[in-house]
Amino acid sequence: MKKPAFRKKSAPEAVEPTEAAEAAESGQSGQPGPAPAQAPEPAASARPAGRSGGTRTTQSLLAAAVVLAAVFGIAETRPPAAPAKADGGVAPTTAQVERTAAVCPQPLQGLTGSTTLTAYTPPGAGGATGGAGWLSDAAAPATPPTTAPSAPASGAPAAPSGSAAPAAPDKGAAPADARLTLAKPGAPATGPAANGDTAPGTGAVATGALAPGFTVTQTTVVTEQRGLGLSGLTCTPAGTSFWFAGASTAGDRVDYVSLVNTESSAAVVDIKLYGDKGLIENDAANGITVAPGSSQSVLLPTISKGAVNDLAVHVVARSGRVGAALHAADGAKGADWIPASAEPAATQVLPGLPADTSAAHLVVWAPPEDDADLKIQLSGKNGWFTPAGNESIHIKAGMVAAVDLGKVTRDEVAGLRLSPTDDKHPTRVVAGLRVDRAGGGGKSDAAWLTGTGPVGARATVADNRAGASTLFLTSAGDAATVRVTASAGSGGGTPVSKDVQLPAGGTVALPAPEPGGLNGSFALTVETVSGGPVMAARMLSLPAKDVPMFTIQALRDDHSTVRVPRAGQDPGVVLR
Repeated sequence: MKKPAFRKKSAPEAVEPTEAAEAAESGQSGQPGPAPAQAPEPAASARPAGRSGGTRTTQSLLAAAVVLAAVFGIAETRPPAAPAKADGGVAPTTAQVERTAAVCPQPLQGLTGSTTLTAYTPPGAGGATGGAGWLSDAAAPATPPTTAPSAPASGAPAAPSGSAAPAAPDKGAAPADARLTLAKPGAPATGPAANGDTAPGTGAVATGALAPGFTVTQTTVVTEQRGLGLSGLTCTPAGTSFWFAGASTAGDRVDYVSLVNTESSAAVVDIKLYGDKGLIENDAANGITVAPGSSQSVLLPTISKGAVNDLAVHVVARSGRVGAALHAADGAKGADWIPASAEPAATQVLPGLPADTSAAHLVVWAPPEDDADLKIQLSGKNGWFTPAGNESIHIKAGMVAAVDLGKVTRDEVAGLRLSPTDDKHPTRVVAGLRVDRAGGGGKSDAAWLTGTGPVGARATVADNRAGASTLFLTSAGDAATVRVTASAGSGGGTPVSKDVQLPAGGTVALPAPEPGGLNGSFALTVETVSGGPVMAARMLSLPAKDVPMFTIQALRDDHSTVRVPRAGQDPGVVLR
């Protein structure tokens, strides 16, 4: 390639450092500056006659060095304001969340019973103050009223003399129609949900000091024979994707999906059903519009084709956001909410199998891209082991597979883990486990477990009652220590804490510690002290006559703090 020619100058021109720095920083010319590492040397024909080339070469190199130093010295010449430093000067900071929201489903549809809502925020060490917590029926968006401007904009006419502007409602205060309000961290608030087949879902919001760790539990007791049992769930944030494994449209099962929209705009939802033959196509399951501030239930038999024993359900909001929950009722054999699963993953851990499990039924879905071969393991008191006769399960791509595990716990508490038989061939799956407990006279109740994540720094479950709660703790990895705290009761009491040690891969069950002088229901908080990761679940047992009514909820990291990255000086950005 021909070298570019340079115009001969009568005298060498030096580059002033100050001008180079300003040009590189401000970019006034609009053109990129010279590449400092490859400053071209003048061609031999351009050198003045009778002058040594070494002088001009030296000047050119000096000029290039000055430009290079100027470019990389910008951060030193004109540094940005230094960010506040954390300990060590490099670690990101953490900040408490300032608003937390969750959505509770409609109380059981078509069944009589009593439904209780319980809200709780654990006390924290952060500096947040003020705020409020409340639960409102989803007949209207669960958000506080819009505030009016506190003062007219600059240049706007002032209010007429003698007139008073209307008082603006407090943005952080609960709306006047709130069903339940939370007064302060550390003390639960409880109250009844709406009743009737047309009862709406519930929107829950907490701000300020009540936002970090805010949790809401919904519990329903049904004594009607066709839906007999205890149903409970921890309310989840609105979202666009929810997975459930373990639904059915066969036999006496009456399963439905509850969709609740607490947002200010409509949502359009698709419900995808997967069985043992793959995706079940049905136009009625697509394009379901959920108006803002509304709730609706979708019976699974109306969107499936015939009776299907085992189903995985994927609720997808193609626009907007909703709260989604799935309730399962198996006639007189039991009923409960099927909890939303963690996102599809190669390994799923399901904590919370009671020692007196009379039957366990595992349901697993594999994605359309690949088959899944999984090991089945249980976490007992001494670590992980493989149950005899149920060592593995194979799931075809895009389909559901199920296996009856029977009395798999052998009268010991346990957690269940699914993991790839070949670490080089991981397939992301969704898993659910139906757990049955039998009582006298052949009566029974059922609950559903699902894949979940570790409790992390802190996790909480509300609505625990005296003598009725059992905590299951599974250490999925190394040995761990957790701190379990029972809050004050909704009507009074003194909080208590207890440290619990877990062996590596082991599961421990303990009756929930109870606050001193307990009055009302209380909350349980689990914090990881050392080791981990730790998965946890709470069983609430409220037997009625010969029926061992119970429900199980996993505890999940409350994400009450967020990590705030720190900006650092990077002179190289001017070269990008």
